[in-house]
Amino acid sequence: MPIPLNIEETEVLAREKLPPEVYGYYSGGSWDGETLRENCAAYRRLPIHYHILRDVSQCSTACELFGEKLASPIFAAPTAFHRLAHPEGEAATALGVGRAGSLMTLSSLSTLRLEDVAVAAAGPLWFQMYINKDRGFTRALAQRAVAAGYKALVVTADTPRWGVRETDVRNGFHLPPGIEPVNLMVSHEGSGTLSHQGSGMGAMMSWMLDPSLTWNDIAWLAEEVSVPVLVKGICRADDAGLAMQHGAAGVIVSNHGGRQLDSAPATVTVLPAVVEAVGDQIPVLIDGGIRRGTDALKALALGARAVLVGRPVLWGLTVGGAEGVTTVLEMLRGELELAMALAGCPRLSDLTPDLITPS
Repeated sequence: MPIPLNIEETEVLAREKLPPEVYGYYSGGSWDGETLRENCAAYRRLPIHYHILRDVSQCSTACELFGEKLASPIFAAPTAFHRLAHPEGEAATALGVGRAGSLMTLSSLSTLRLEDVAVAAAGPLWFQMYINKDRGFTRALAQRAVAAGYKALVVTADTPRWGVRETDVRNGFHLPPGIEPVNLMVSHEGSGTLSHQGSGMGAMMSWMLDPSLTWNDIAWLAEEVSVPVLVKGICRADDAGLAMQHGAAGVIVSNHGGRQLDSAPATVTVLPAVVEAVGDQIPVLIDGGIRRGTDALKALALGARAVLVGRPVLWGLTVGGAEGVTTVLEMLRGELELAMALAGCPRLSDLTPDLITPS
């Protein structure tokens, strides 16, 4: 088996190992996939206006966020159903992410109990969740995560209804026996049963997605827990301001990996406006389309405090379990560190907007 040199080659190996319907679920976007493609393409259009003759004999990707010191600002984004990629599922992912000196956000659609993933983890964890129609269930799930040691909650806010992912419908995507979203399987019959409605996940998600959700619900959850609450799904500067006003400790610029509203803007194109809107009051993170260390550099230079990658982690997990996850994150971190050196920026604090849009 050839040793992959980059994320694209890792994806090729993962595609060879995965059943077509699982690869389609992980890789696909909504409707025509315009946003899915544009997330990556937008980075390609941003040149790096590098410095020369700066001392880069020692470069560091070390960062700190919410008091947590990490070796890398490249985190693992929340993604669902890891046992479809590897038998050890999210436990292997959490182990591999921690060994890379990074941070993992566990999806509420994990195939392992959040408590079991916390035991397996080798580094800090955040927990992604939806504010459920059943607020009591939401509160209990949030409290479970805090009690298990998760350092922050990430509320996905761009999903009042489930987007249509035609690849899943065409493939008849469903969870095989023995694999379930176990953290959501509390007194909701059929919540683990997928159907062909919408993306193939409509039946499972309809009981919990709440189209009446408002900013007041973010404020409610922030008051209910003792850890930071971040809002994921921001693609407008005014929404970033509202998130801050309603108690969010941070925001994640995200379009759900191109899996919700097709024709949404590429995340990196709206990042500068979001950063300007919140200033230095709360951290701004970003996901979507990051496949190279140079992509991470561009996002960090435009004001992101950290970047999150989802599909690359799944490809690493598929190819090599925990070790594969570590390899993918180290690959990206190494590319970032080299790009920093070549750009004349030995520290993350040296990555400033003029690298991308020089005055």
